Amino acid sequence: MDRDDTTLRVLSTSDLAGLDISLTDVVDTVEQAYRTLAAGRSDNPRKLTVKPADGHSVAYAMLGRDGDRDVVATKTSYKHGLRESRDRQHYYTTLTLYDDVTGLPVAMMDCSRVGSLRTPAVSALLARECAAPGASTALLIGTGTQGRLALPFLLTTLPALDRLLLSGTHPDGVAAVRAELARHFPGRDVEVVGDLRTAAKEADVVVATAGAHTTAAVEADWLGPDATTILVGHGLAPSTLHRADRVVATSEAQMRVTGTDLADADGALPPVDLELPAVLSGASEVRTADGQRVFAYNSGLVVTDIALGHRFAQLAAAQGLGTEVALWT
Repeated sequence: MDRDDTTLRVLSTSDLAGLDISLTDVVDTVEQAYRTLAAGRSDNPRKLTVKPADGHSVAYAMLGRDGDRDVVATKTSYKHGLRESRDRQHYYTTLTLYDDVTGLPVAMMDCSRVGSLRTPAVSALLARECAAPGASTALLIGTGTQGRLALPFLLTTLPALDRLLLSGTHPDGVAAVRAELARHFPGRDVEVVGDLRTAAKEADVVVATAGAHTTAAVEADWLGPDATTILVGHGLAPSTLHRADRVVATSEAQMRVTGTDLADADGALPPVDLELPAVLSGASEVRTADGQRVFAYNSGLVVTDIALGHRFAQLAAAQGLGTEVALWT
């Protein structure tokens, strides 16, 4: 991109939808963002949250700096109608990037596709680092936005997975999960399961992406001795966290803010053993003994949004996509 360009490139949902990016490119971009953070070259302050007393909406603001790309950015997220069905909710998220070498704006974009790719990529990295050697079976819980790309990303980081299980209740969602899997990995299919307890016992990796209204809740007793559970949305009971042998989080601070539904009767959460940036940097290993159950909490970090958003901005500029706006003139 031209670092002397003083205009702001505005990228809409449709602009970003037309960009082609491989799963490997997404995973590599997200992983590099974590490694740079672990090296102390990026900044990821704690997010700000506002929520009215009646809980009908929630808004977040996140600021960060990617030291590898020399980019500063702000991300905002606003959801309205939390008590309504999904089709009646309103959700808007934006990312604004600035070049920290020239001091000039880079792009402002709808951040929904960035998030829809970043989150399953992080889950896939967690699975790669946390899964026991020889893991071969994965169980996905949920068929919403985060669930639909979960299996293709898992196969990207764990290509040895030979059995894929799916727990979902919405026919359209199940069909969408199958379609995404076939698009990225032709010839692969997923088994839809009815008995969640049996499926959980058979799974080496469980990724829970279900919505807040799900009745699915895998208990610790249902899991095998080497199981890895990864929580993105809902679908895991608190026991999977409290009875885990090892706990990994993308950010312990964020987990203690957004993971309160996992607290015990005293309102407490167990300590986190490792954070993902340290694991990816090679400073620590997740598993220290055989037969350990690992719980991983995927809450996302803004530095990963910044890195992936900047990658999208590069691709969009190369293709001439977006609208250039002289916002400050």
